[in-house]
Amino acid sequence: MERLKVNEIFVSIQGESSRAGLACAFVRLTGCPLRCRWCDTTYAYHQGREMSLEEILLRVASFGVELVEVTGGEPLMQEQTPELLRQLCDSGHQVMLETSGALDLAPVDLRVRVIMDIKCPGSGMAQRMHWPNLEHLKPGDEVKFVLADRRDYDYARQAVQRHDLARRCRVLLSVVHGALEPRRVVEWMLADRLPARFQLQLHKYIWPPDQRGV
Repeated sequence: MERLKVNEIFVSIQGESSRAGLACAFVRLTGCPLRCRWCDTTYAYHQGREMSLEEILLRVASFGVELVEVTGGEPLMQEQTPELLRQLCDSGHQVMLETSGALDLAPVDLRVRVIMDIKCPGSGMAQRMHWPNLEHLKPGDEVKFVLADRRDYDYARQAVQRHDLARRCRVLLSVVHGALEPRRVVEWMLADRLPARFQLQLHKYIWPPDQRGV
């Protein structure tokens, strides 16, 4: 029986992306090959329990929401994740995948909306980016830069321009919560007329920033 190690499954609002504010079921899978300096889900590195695909699908269906996000950790670290994504799509869900950008997107069902990080220098993981993933991005997909400082912003700006990212997909910029003033990033974006959307992690303003299951 196909199984995945699951850290948590819960329903909340989508806190990020162009669908921020919508009710969403989250499937957080265990494991990640990266160690970003500012990671806010270190508990997903190892904690979790094995569940069958059927158990996961039934749990998600019990929430009665259309939008589902598979996240982590790094969800593509587990071999059965593409099959989970496919079955969620087959069940009629709008499916999102949040991924670090370090692992190959080729096995992901084309119906899935990908939200892919491009790691900036402040994460300590910029060298782990799998750049061929850009060729798999669709117009409805999104790339996300999480910024810790001005150097990260400049890195993001240059990547947007060098790879013509706004033509490929939607571009999101956000800040490491509590590390960089959002207003500063917005001012930089406006000064550069950067073709990107600024976002905040809404769930960290509605609930305590370290609260799990939201």
